[in-house]
Amino acid sequence: MTTTSRTGPGPAPARTPAKSEAPGTDNRPRLLLAVVLAALFMAVLDVFIVNVAAPTIGSELHASGADLQLVVAGYAITYSVLLITGARLGDRLGHGRVHLAGLVLFTTASLACGLAQGATELIVFRLVQGAGSAVMIPQVLSIIQRTFTGEARIRALGAYSAVLAVGAAAGQIIGGVLVGADLFGTGWRPVFLVNVPVGALLLVLGRRVLPPGTGSGPERARGLDLPGLVLLGAAVSLLTVPLVLGQEEDWPLWSWLSLAAAVLLFALFCGYEVRLARRGGAPIVAPRVLRHPGMGLAVFRILAVMAVNAGLLFTLTLHVQSGLGYGAQRAGLTFAPTAVVFGAVALTWRRWPASWQRALTPAGFALTALSVAGVGLAFHGGDGGAWLYVAYAGVGAGLALAFSPTLTGALATVRPEDAADASGLLATVTQLGQLIGVAAFGTLFLNRLESLGAPRAYTSAEALSACAWALAATAAAGAVSGLVLRRR
Repeated sequence: MTTTSRTGPGPAPARTPAKSEAPGTDNRPRLLLAVVLAALFMAVLDVFIVNVAAPTIGSELHASGADLQLVVAGYAITYSVLLITGARLGDRLGHGRVHLAGLVLFTTASLACGLAQGATELIVFRLVQGAGSAVMIPQVLSIIQRTFTGEARIRALGAYSAVLAVGAAAGQIIGGVLVGADLFGTGWRPVFLVNVPVGALLLVLGRRVLPPGTGSGPERARGLDLPGLVLLGAAVSLLTVPLVLGQEEDWPLWSWLSLAAAVLLFALFCGYEVRLARRGGAPIVAPRVLRHPGMGLAVFRILAVMAVNAGLLFTLTLHVQSGLGYGAQRAGLTFAPTAVVFGAVALTWRRWPASWQRALTPAGFALTALSVAGVGLAFHGGDGGAWLYVAYAGVGAGLALAFSPTLTGALATVRPEDAADASGLLATVTQLGQLIGVAAFGTLFLNRLESLGAPRAYTSAEALSACAWALAATAAAGAVSGLVLRRR
């Protein structure tokens, strides 16, 4: 029996909106879903939208390479460090209220980024913007989990996964279009300012469809587990900072010491959380969530698919802009086929024959591996040609099949009272996967480029080819992961 048939004093009131989702009765759940998914799209967009704007930012603000690295990645650092904290705050204070508070912080920081007059200001405001996302985004999954049941929940999770990954490619596309348009001579600033009117509209709508206490219940009595939050925040910080800055700084000793310290703190965190649960306390992530059937496999697969997604986007951006000399707008539009196909597949895979469902995820990883290798081969002979767009479409379809069924399977039957813990866990895993992908495959690309000589088109294609094979191998590992990691 699934958890959707459970009754009880806490979760039942939060799930009543799902009953109103029948056609012709009440559109409130649909509007609620549209509002929170639009906020999710905006937040994911800002992880990637700055990539193609970085050269323009550097020239206009006279920013150093390290400054640009922090402008691009500072958002991701605070985002990943504070995600679990944001999930617990929603659990304690009400997911609707906390989501709106995060949206206010994100929108205000976006305005400040767009008006920044120097690199240091922009870095600081990007850190604040990431904090706003970390408060806002974990509430989205929790609200979905507590508002929808059965097939309605599965459809909502499918839309969530589509927005999450399409936002990555769309960030590159929209960033390129906005920078290339140079609206009113503002250069790079619209990549941040575009969030302001969208955020204001979502605040107005959100106040109508998100009651302040959305998702709250008896679990509000749980404490924040401050020692656990400190340990986890420190561990994630020590992991993400060297991943972001290691390549730029040529991997100094401090970066390796930081990574080693991160492993130690993660171990201390796990030990502390286990002991806290045994004493009857409230750990950040309930042990029963980690023991949920298939959760371990889902964590690995989400890490793999997001690492491949982010690593491919990052290395392709470097290749087409630095190697092939594309402008920002053309570079951004390069990713349109991947985004369009990903969205189409992510929204329709549930309608495919039931006999296919169990094979979709490994098949998606396999298709991703073949398609990524195809991208590398297509670019090896020049600008890619027509076959490149076939490979891009294959990447979009493969990533959608690898990601969407994985996320849906992991969350579809999670108990409503565990929604915040599961949301925070998988949101953090998603963000860490992106960081690891950019750091690992970006480092491979740049090191290979340096060893081959000047960043001309040929040497850049050689570096991209090396990355493509490594990305394909990672996707292949995702395809076979179920053979050894599936848990019951």
